Amino acid sequence: MQRAWMRESYRIAISGSFRARSNDDTARIRPATASHADMTDTTPPKSRAPATALGNNQARDASHGADPLHKIRVDVSANYVGEQSKPDEGHYAFSYTITIRNEGQVPARLLTRHWVITDANGKVKEVRGEGVVGEQPYLLPGQGFRYSSGAVLETPVGAMQGSYQMLADDGAHFDAPIAPFTLAMPGLLH
Repeated sequence: MQRAWMRESYRIAISGSFRARSNDDTARIRPATASHADMTDTTPPKSRAPATALGNNQARDASHGADPLHKIRVDVSANYVGEQSKPDEGHYAFSYTITIRNEGQVPARLLTRHWVITDANGKVKEVRGEGVVGEQPYLLPGQGFRYSSGAVLETPVGAMQGSYQMLADDGAHFDAPIAPFTLAMPGLLH
């Protein structure tokens, strides 16, 4: 059963080359806005830059190998959503924003996603599906796509990692890895 806020959060706004879209991916978390834009001449915000520290407001990136033709960069920022969490019931809500950027030389389409979500008890949930937030973004070299979604864990700390399965215009199928990132309630990790 879809809740009303889920139906309302799936929206499209068009302004120039910026397209926003949001939807829920792995749990019933109200996601933030997503965007699809030409990122050739823009510098990603510092919160999207690669980082080694873990915790809330973190950013991690994973780029597909050294192949200059097929290189997809994935940056992640995750946050605890206290207003949608119920710690006394083992319900910890997290949101995450993903920025996917084609740093290769060949246009590519995101076909599917694969997530591995692990909580602090070692419980593993795998999520597979077509596209992200109802789309299979097509990325020209230098172009990016940003979306937000969420996950619910039974513990205040967990981790996510995965990959996007891509198809390049030259016919090559390849994975764009999503480096592990931490989901954590504020104040639990240093």
